[in-house]
Amino acid sequence: MKQKPNLSFWKLWNLSFGFFGVQIAYALQSANISRIFATLGADPHNLSYFWILPPLMGILVQPIVGTLSDKTWTRFGRRIPYLFVGAAVAVLVMCLLPNAGSLGLTISAAMIFGLVALMFLDTSINMAMQPFKMLVGDMVNEEQKAKAYSIQSFLCNAGSVVGYVFPFFFTAIGISNVAAEGVIPDSVIWSFYVGAAILILCVLYTTSKVKEWPPKEYNEYNPVSEEKEESANWFVLLKNAPSTFWKVGAVQFFCWAAFMYMWTYTNGTIADTCWGTTDVTSSGYQEAGNWVGILFAVQAIGSVIWAAVLPQFKNVKFAYMFSLLLGGIGFGLVPFIHDQYVLFVPFLLIGCAWAAMLAMPFALVTNALQGYGHMGAYLGLFNGTICVPQIVAAALGGSILSVLGSVQSRMMFEAAVLLLAGALCVLTIKTKK
Repeated sequence: MKQKPNLSFWKLWNLSFGFFGVQIAYALQSANISRIFATLGADPHNLSYFWILPPLMGILVQPIVGTLSDKTWTRFGRRIPYLFVGAAVAVLVMCLLPNAGSLGLTISAAMIFGLVALMFLDTSINMAMQPFKMLVGDMVNEEQKAKAYSIQSFLCNAGSVVGYVFPFFFTAIGISNVAAEGVIPDSVIWSFYVGAAILILCVLYTTSKVKEWPPKEYNEYNPVSEEKEESANWFVLLKNAPSTFWKVGAVQFFCWAAFMYMWTYTNGTIADTCWGTTDVTSSGYQEAGNWVGILFAVQAIGSVIWAAVLPQFKNVKFAYMFSLLLGGIGFGLVPFIHDQYVLFVPFLLIGCAWAAMLAMPFALVTNALQGYGHMGAYLGLFNGTICVPQIVAAALGGSILSVLGSVQSRMMFEAAVLLLAGALCVLTIKTKK
């Protein structure tokens, strides 16, 4: 097997630059979906059900994209065609989704329109996101992988910050943050428009700069027998997966369920605890919605800072577990804080958990998968450990909220408990020295 060549910093940067735009789209979705559907008229007990679609699309799309792109060879590359098509669809849907309340539809029709748009948005984001992880696996040698994923992590968090602050920024420059009942404010609509423009520009940059290896050259650097590639299906791959795949998956289950509740209920929590309102038609609720974007941006910044600290830990398992414990403490503090600025502290702690969730699982699993082949398919299947817990959490969210007295801030305690459970599961993982 030929050794993959070292790539310059800018070649590594170009491999992942489009991820910046994709992450802006993902951040806009994460921070604003509950706000959008609450504004359209959704009951708080039903909010989590709207969140079932995004991970459901992820669990369907990502293994398919991974498997198909493993076998795709075109003059444009093997991963890039999926990246480009996914981004193009995402741009179209980002221009439609925030207008669900502006088309003169009834409340139920507007929600159905929003649901369909959300389904296509998350499908396309997943289709665009997956190839970036695979491009690094395909084209970067082992020595530079840590650097490549660090660049990808930086672009991921930078895109998140931009997407999160857009509604606050557009409100600050004079775009209206209030609208008629059932209509999404212009500050949110313009956030999606500008995010869509940045997304397509970033993806066009990556597709113009990155040239994937043709089949012959690819096989010289990534030799896997053709018989082995063709013989296995998803069930066989899962059956033969290393134990680390499943143990990290157990940690993922609790972590991603916790963050699902953060995305779903933070808007209602902050509106109640800091603005003293649960009325979705009030200006206070929309101001809280903008501030949630700022808090999520603080979380992303905390993630960037903590990502630089994580390599200093000699024990990977301890670093993983400690990060999740910090995040659990952060979630537990949120309901007790009534000052919007003091909330920066718990969200910085939550950012520590997020940094570990982005870095540790894929590092542990890709190391365990060395020599197994089917890397694209395995990474697509591993994304099921991100999607399944979100589906389960979304399906149970309304019932748990009712048990907790229909107070949305109490869902932050639920998120704290889940992260602590995830931290305990880290103890089961065996790592190679």
